[in-house]
Amino acid sequence: MIFVTGGTGLVGSHILLELSQKGEQFKALKRDSSSLSICENIFKHYNSEDLFEKINWVVGDVNDIPSLESGMQNCEQVLHCAAVVSFQPSDAELLKKVNIEGTANVMNVALSSGVKKVGFVSSIAALGRNSTEGIVDEECHFKHTKLDSNYALSKYYAEQEVWRAGQEGLDVVIVNPSVILGPGDWNKGSSQIFQKIHSGLKFYTPGSTGYVDVVDVANSLVALLFSDVKNERFIVNGANLKYRDCFDRIAVAFNIPKATIKVTPLLKEIAWRMESVRSYILGSKALLTRETANSAMTNSSFSTAKIKEFINFNFTDIDVTIKKYADWFIKDLK
Repeated sequence: MIFVTGGTGLVGSHILLELSQKGEQFKALKRDSSSLSICENIFKHYNSEDLFEKINWVVGDVNDIPSLESGMQNCEQVLHCAAVVSFQPSDAELLKKVNIEGTANVMNVALSSGVKKVGFVSSIAALGRNSTEGIVDEECHFKHTKLDSNYALSKYYAEQEVWRAGQEGLDVVIVNPSVILGPGDWNKGSSQIFQKIHSGLKFYTPGSTGYVDVVDVANSLVALLFSDVKNERFIVNGANLKYRDCFDRIAVAFNIPKATIKVTPLLKEIAWRMESVRSYILGSKALLTRETANSAMTNSSFSTAKIKEFINFNFTDIDVTIKKYADWFIKDLK
């Protein structure tokens, strides 16, 4: 039996789909207030409504230890996907509470419940990308710089909790996904890339990063869980692209004009400050923050040699990924 946290989110939903299609037995943790819409829509898209109806949901929270203890009963494996993704300065304490303390709770209960192996979804944000020259790999050490976000720090410290559990007897594997492309809430997270470009995004930045299909994130973690690999982490990244290149490919998939205005350092500083004022006046969360603005100007590339060597994992072609989710977005608009 497998216990899954974060099953209502983008990555977690795809993991539940993968486990369901494989016929694996699992329980999925959900908060009482969580919506099942993303998960249900994903199952429906793949004609797996019958499998969705069979999901064994456990109501609880990563900061509710009794619910974790109840959920992990009779489970030998755990897939920990629950996390807050935010680049809002005001969410610093929430990131600490869920990503760091929540992960510590999951690891502690896994240790006390006799769980044998844990798979954890981390992020490239937890790697030393802002303090590393050249291509980033799994051996890069995290060094805190002014470019690192509160989210990056929370994922780095969450990883330390996983490694600590590994030292205490758990077999652990970690995946570090790049920017995840997928069909979740088009107005939130990395999925909103499609929404912004479809709405006529005019600006692009000179930076670069990695992109990966959410299906590859889910399938790679499940494959690692069922493998003999332990106490290792792996970058999962489908392609290294300039932001402009990625935006152009999505625009082409939508058959709309490409972004034409390059963001300069000065324009970047003006933009995030204006957005901060706008969001304050409207009482909403800023669409652009100092953290995300700085990140968009940075060039980072990521190696996937390790996961290809360990489990011979092949990633989906980035153009296939973009076309697939652009079509999905258009379908959801109708």
